[in-house]
Amino acid sequence: MAAPKALEPLPFIDGIVYGEGPRWHGGRLWFTDGPAGKVYSVGESGDLAVEVEVERASGLGWLPDGTLVVSSLFAPKIYHVDVRANVAATFDVSDLAWSTNDLVVTPDGHVYVDLYQESATAMGGAIGLVDRSGSVRVVADGLEVPNGLGVLPDGQTLVVNEVSGSRISAFRFEPDGSLGARSVFADLGTQRHPDGLCVDAEGAVWVGCYDTGEFLRVVEGGTVTHRVDIHRGWAIAPALGGADGCTLYMVIDDTTIEGLVKGESTGWIMRARVDVPGAGSP
Repeated sequence: MAAPKALEPLPFIDGIVYGEGPRWHGGRLWFTDGPAGKVYSVGESGDLAVEVEVERASGLGWLPDGTLVVSSLFAPKIYHVDVRANVAATFDVSDLAWSTNDLVVTPDGHVYVDLYQESATAMGGAIGLVDRSGSVRVVADGLEVPNGLGVLPDGQTLVVNEVSGSRISAFRFEPDGSLGARSVFADLGTQRHPDGLCVDAEGAVWVGCYDTGEFLRVVEGGTVTHRVDIHRGWAIAPALGGADGCTLYMVIDDTTIEGLVKGESTGWIMRARVDVPGAGSP
């Protein structure tokens, strides 16, 4: 088996606390900074703008009418932000989870969000489907800490990282938004713990393996075709964007588990050029 092709990361922006949830939208890279309570966007030239202030912001997505959906980390809340950047609604999901994290919105407006739950022995989680009123129903459970979420180019398959499970899992969509049985898209091996992800036009998944300091392009079955090594910090989350969709943006945060809880972190974003453009998810 051929070794993964190595790509060299180049600097893009810095000066954030803890970056998360990168998405390419409207010609700009959007991302969150939870400890700072901000949702940012940045153009290809590096012009940074605060789009909205949302406490503990984590995942991002857009409903078909342009409403921005923001999930939180270390709080069980989901926010709707209108096109004028006003927080129009706040939904509490504490009956299902102690925290949300990442989310993805499908083209038809289905919102899937991580739900973090604790047992006596470990932290696990589920995936919730959120309707326009903020009502959430669990559509997959028993996951080993779900994180990054995306939709494959077939439009029929949700992929999700399981951090503690060291794998990317896949679910087929049902007509009502429910999810079918879980399958393994890729087993990453016990040493790798995937955080965020994005999907390219060939159906491969880019993942950030936070504690091994690498971003990987993984095809179904588990073969790693490309690798970006990060020399410092956690490899958190990737996004594909730029004018041609072939810029890989990589969010990196230098912190610890204890530091993250306290909001003690230093974050930045790097980028690299790739051959296969993004598929628009997440």
